[in-house]
Amino acid sequence: MSQRYTHGMTKRLVDIDDTLLAEATALLGEATMKDTVNRALAEVVAAAKRQALARRLRTMEGLDLADDSVVDNAWR
Repeated sequence: MSQRYTHGMTKRLVDIDDTLLAEATALLGEATMKDTVNRALAEVVAAAKRQALARRLRTMEGLDLADDSVVDNAWR
């Protein structure tokens, strides 16, 4: 799955575990190392955002729903 990126890209020289790269490529279904690495990074960021949202929903942190008056007025 090739993606179009809206942010800048920089060439980097990194050491990558070949076994992990092969596994990630197979799991993600990507054709190239570049697509695999970029997709893996995007998946990590998305997972972290989902976890943060789930935490906020569990704790009601920063949500109006933690305010009883908002909830009470929602049903009127």
